[in-house]
Amino acid sequence: MSLNIYNTLSRASEPFTPIEPGHVRMYVCGMTIYDLCHIGHARMMMAFDVVHRWLVSSGFRVTYVRNITDIDDKIIKRAVERGMTIRALTDEMIAAMHEDIGRLGILAPTVEPRATEYVTPMLELIAKLEAKGLAYKSNSGDVLYAVRKFAGYGKLSGKSLDELRAGERVAVADGKEDPLDFVLWKSAKTSEPADAKWNGVVGEQDYGVGRPGWHIECSAMSCKTLGETFDIHGGGADLQFPHHENEIAQSEGANDRPLAQFWLHNGFVRVDNEKMSKSLGNFFTIREVLAKFDAETVRFFLVRTHYRTALNYSDVHLNDARQALKRLYTALDAVPPCQQAQAIEWSNPYAAKFRAAMDEDFGTPEAIAVLFDLATEVNKTKSPDLSWILKSLGNCLGLLQGNPGEFLQTGAAVDASVIQAQIEMRNSAKLAKDFAAADAIRRELLLKGIVLKDTAAGTSWEVAA
Repeated sequence: MSLNIYNTLSRASEPFTPIEPGHVRMYVCGMTIYDLCHIGHARMMMAFDVVHRWLVSSGFRVTYVRNITDIDDKIIKRAVERGMTIRALTDEMIAAMHEDIGRLGILAPTVEPRATEYVTPMLELIAKLEAKGLAYKSNSGDVLYAVRKFAGYGKLSGKSLDELRAGERVAVADGKEDPLDFVLWKSAKTSEPADAKWNGVVGEQDYGVGRPGWHIECSAMSCKTLGETFDIHGGGADLQFPHHENEIAQSEGANDRPLAQFWLHNGFVRVDNEKMSKSLGNFFTIREVLAKFDAETVRFFLVRTHYRTALNYSDVHLNDARQALKRLYTALDAVPPCQQAQAIEWSNPYAAKFRAAMDEDFGTPEAIAVLFDLATEVNKTKSPDLSWILKSLGNCLGLLQGNPGEFLQTGAAVDASVIQAQIEMRNSAKLAKDFAAADAIRRELLLKGIVLKDTAAGTSWEVAA
């Protein structure tokens, strides 16, 4: 089997082969870090966490770079509002992000560059673009990219120059030669705090005191950490234009070589058929969601939809995700996996079907369907070997690694010690042949959302569906 990935650049699924045999280099545009992350941000990071995990499961060594934008208009505004330095704000928000996504089981990237640590490479790239006639200084003091001088502009979005319009985050500046031209270096404003300003001197060039534009940040960070051409560049669908289009123009304009072989874009999270975003006010932070639902249920909710498909958020969908995940954990609870140290045997029919699904553009819906088929077979055959395969395949998606009994008891409205005491009282009643009392205890717990399960090994319990 070979891995096929949908490439936004070609608008087609293509066989994937890394530039360096056995080693995948992947860059993903991360967070602009001025507030807590919402579930839409989690969806982006989860999508590429699954990509990362599957590449590793497929035997590749992966260098995964996910950047942090820690200088931006919104960051400056929030720091001023809170009366703190930009660094203090971004350090606080980065720590919160790590805590939140860590709870969701999102693995850390290999490298997590902060934009403010790469200002010199950004200035070097700007100077290179100016020397090639692709950048110019405006009368406002900003340095701008001359879009119409780059022949390939529009190839990622698939639109002609005349069809394209400046995107939401393309700054408007005086002295533009073309409305599509975008800012590479923003001249400092007197109203901005001192920690939002850098000396724009690089070599013999002096671009004045200012700060980098958003797009140049990722061009510099990706090329510095992964090289001028790498395997995969990813991010949310909203970044396709203008951000990724502008990255291509900058990087390829400067280096005369493709920036990335494959471009991957994940779909939005929607609420009432509108994109979840802070600007619309229809967002839920990761912390708010995790206050209502356990972390693995949230992960399962995000993973079970294909990464390129829009995802509808609601409590109903999360409750459904929990019930589905319970079915898998119920199989693992009933038939504990055997202890094996070896890797997955991909020739196993279930493993082979799972791999075929994941090798077709990381097809998580079909892969998860295999997990349910396997759980059914585990329940039927009581095979610890199949139970181990179920758990091992789940691990490829960051799922099913918890204690099954603990998961099934998560969210109980009654303290576990109280439930256990009730079970012991019921056992005593059954020994005394007071079956009416035993049934009454079962009914009382059921009314509180607790289901008792009698087996040869004793009585266990779980939260009702």
